[in-house]
Amino acid sequence: MSWLDDHPEIRNLRCGAADLNGQARGKRMPRRFAEKLEKDGTRFPLSVLNLDIWGEDIDDSPLVFETGDADGLLLPTERGYVPMPWLHSPTALLPLWSFQDDGTPFSGDPRHALARVLERYKALGLTPVAATEMEFYLVDDSGRELRQPKSPRSGKRRAGAEILSLRALDGFDAFFNELYEACDAMNIPAESAISEGGEGQFEVNLEHVPDALKTADDAWFFKMLVRGLARNHGMAASFMAKPYEDYAGNGLHTHFSVLDVDGNNVFANGTFEGTPMLHNAIAGCLAGIPDLALIFAPHGNSYERLVPGAHAPTSICWAYDNRTATVRVPGGSFAARRIEHRLAGGDVNPYLFLAAVLGSALIGIEDKMTPPAPITGNAYDQKLPQVPSTWEDAINAFENSALARRIFDPQLVDNLIRTKRQEMVHFAEMTPEEQLDHYLDLV
Repeated sequence: MSWLDDHPEIRNLRCGAADLNGQARGKRMPRRFAEKLEKDGTRFPLSVLNLDIWGEDIDDSPLVFETGDADGLLLPTERGYVPMPWLHSPTALLPLWSFQDDGTPFSGDPRHALARVLERYKALGLTPVAATEMEFYLVDDSGRELRQPKSPRSGKRRAGAEILSLRALDGFDAFFNELYEACDAMNIPAESAISEGGEGQFEVNLEHVPDALKTADDAWFFKMLVRGLARNHGMAASFMAKPYEDYAGNGLHTHFSVLDVDGNNVFANGTFEGTPMLHNAIAGCLAGIPDLALIFAPHGNSYERLVPGAHAPTSICWAYDNRTATVRVPGGSFAARRIEHRLAGGDVNPYLFLAAVLGSALIGIEDKMTPPAPITGNAYDQKLPQVPSTWEDAINAFENSALARRIFDPQLVDNLIRTKRQEMVHFAEMTPEEQLDHYLDLV
């Protein structure tokens, strides 16, 4: 029995896949085409998964004229239908991923990139367990300047940060009630919500699951959901890395551990330090940061967030329970030893992000890499290797990286480099106001 049989209220469908920027690309169709879509999938040009952030073809992409802009086969993922509660007409999304006509995965598809990393873990008898922390701003963008929305309860704007404020959460209670109900409907495991350090900034944690493809799916769906619901409540929601110059940016952190075939956490051995495999994975994550910064900070605005003292890490280092480090081993039970990767902004593609984090950790495990000593104190005040500070530096590092090609297919690496070079040219031609206007809703 199809999911749709249990949901007769669904009137129309969307089907789509994530492109390299995490944008949903696909089609709308009437419900009566569902059976054909489920069985045969659909077709559209493979170049669609390699558009720039504004939806334009990449000028020199071999996927366009060189191949005659050939179609790929888009098939449903194992996730199946997901309701879209922010739309006024009852609608379901069928997530897709792309294949060549001979049935092989299209190597430029970001979801396949993550699946490829997970297959390497599986070959070693290992399973990553991952969770994400989703930061976003609720914004009044109706005027010339961005402002915090008025509280629906008081009608007032609360100037200033309200870190972990219940009052700030209560002020938008109707929005968060609807958000949690929608997450339940979409099978997104939303956990705690908190108010963060910026005006109108919030964070919702998604639970750990032993399926990193689901973790990435959930993050992708969550971003769509939050943006859609916010508009229904007369606001914008933005995952832009740095929408406000004077307030903290939006991050997308992940916590992950790794299980063996018996379900044991291979990072935990009952000690504070954790296992050698924990340290191998940390070393891999650190080694990957300079080469993979383009994945963690994919847009021009991303680098506005990566400045010292702004609650985003800028030094390549690790520590126990220290949020100034890029890679953190959280406190708590020794049995729950895990890694928190803190570099990425909220503007990332969740599939590429988790592929980069888990892929670099796996390289550390495979190569038995050893990390430097953990730091103590404020990382911003120490002389440490630094994260690439410009978009151009990150693009060049990714292009020249052998490590990136151990994680990602060379075709995806090439596609992403071409995309980001084109975007960098257009971004430089925009005024700051145009940059803000373009990126606020897109990422």
